[in-house]
Amino acid sequence: MIRGMYSAVSGLRTHQTMIDVTANNLSNVNTVGYKGSRTTFKDQLQQTIFGGTAGGVNTGGNNAAQIGLGVQLGSIDTIMNPGSLAATGGALDAAIQGEGWFRVGGAGTPPPAPSAGDPDPTAYATVSFSNMQYTRAGNFSRNSEGYLVTPDGQYVVGQPTVVGTPPETSGSYIFIPTSASSIAIGSDGVVSYIDTAGLRTAAGTLSLAKFPNTEGMLRVSGNKWQPSPAAGEPAIGTPGNPVIGLGVTIGGTLELSNIDLAQEFTQMIVGQRGFQANSRVISVADQMMEE
Repeated sequence: MIRGMYSAVSGLRTHQTMIDVTANNLSNVNTVGYKGSRTTFKDQLQQTIFGGTAGGVNTGGNNAAQIGLGVQLGSIDTIMNPGSLAATGGALDAAIQGEGWFRVGGAGTPPPAPSAGDPDPTAYATVSFSNMQYTRAGNFSRNSEGYLVTPDGQYVVGQPTVVGTPPETSGSYIFIPTSASSIAIGSDGVVSYIDTAGLRTAAGTLSLAKFPNTEGMLRVSGNKWQPSPAAGEPAIGTPGNPVIGLGVTIGGTLELSNIDLAQEFTQMIVGQRGFQANSRVISVADQMMEE
């Protein structure tokens, strides 16, 4: 009975983890750019009662006899399937159709202060950003100085002006003056606006990154991710880059969560039934020990 109890306890723990993952998926069903997770199980150690033998002169041999000692968590995988796209009409909203991640980070060097509402040419110079992170949530806005930022204040990284393969942390600020009108984001990632002279002016180009193993990314708070060693080195480029295989950007659109509610409810029921079954095993084992 002790073996059965330990096996059931391991089942309780892993099914609880399964419920935890499912609950997190359901809680983020309306989170912009959210990627769901799934759990897989694997069996634990086996206790061998006797080993298998080969056939001989007088016997035909026999198979091994083993008793399993429960279950353990196999993996928590991230499902990187794209979410559906929703038109918002927001001038600074952008979604990626295809591969790639928006790059966001802290100010490596303070951005230049705008002069009389006009963009400073040094705003588009290549700088080094700190705490570089990645996101599929394109609900951007302008800060008080006119720079494109995420909802929690990180700068949206533009494509650096260096030639060749840029360092992972390099990029440029995207500055939109307060006098700008008719702001738009093109499929090539170019953020443009109509200036005071009535001309269409480029404020910068969104920079995307692609990783060899996107499932190796690590979640951080606020819809952002950071690479782990398993993700590999990022390839950086502009949207639609055919060499890297980056997707295009769609302005006025956001990528929604990729959670399938029907599937998550099914997983929740399966996890609950597994938890109940293992609880029942513990009750039965306890009753048998009393007898």
